[in-house]
Amino acid sequence: QVQLVESGGGLVQAGGSLRLSCAASRSIFSMNVMGWYRQAPGKQRELVAYITSGGITNYADSVKGRFTISRDNAKNTVYLQMNSLKSEDTAVYYCNRLGATRTYDYWGQGTQVTVSS
Repeated sequence: QVQLVESGGGLVQAGGSLRLSCAASRSIFSMNVMGWYRQAPGKQRELVAYITSGGITNYADSVKGRFTISRDNAKNTVYLQMNSLKSEDTAVYYCNRLGATRTYDYWGQGTQVTVSS
C-alpha cells in the first residue's frame, strides 16, 4: 500500500522552530532519495531539501543553514528540522521521492506550516 503521511506542522512565530515528520510506505522510501517539498498559495510546488539513502543532503538556497533533513531507514521516516523560520516559509509541506511528479506520483495530504511575523 502506497502511503505518505506528513505531520508536525503548525503556527509559529518568526524565528521559531518546527520539526516535520513523514512516514512513508516501504515501496516509496526504500532505496529512494527522499525530499521535502513545499507549496505556498499561488506558487508552484518547490523542492526544499533532499537526502539520499546514505545520508547525503542538499538544500535550496532559501533554506540552507536553517533547515536540516534527516531520515530513519529502519522506520521509513524522513524528517525536516526547521529553525529560524521566516514568514516566507509559510506553505504546505510534502514529502516524496526526489523527482516525483504531480501527474504520475502519489502525494500525501501535506502539513501546513504558518509563520507569523
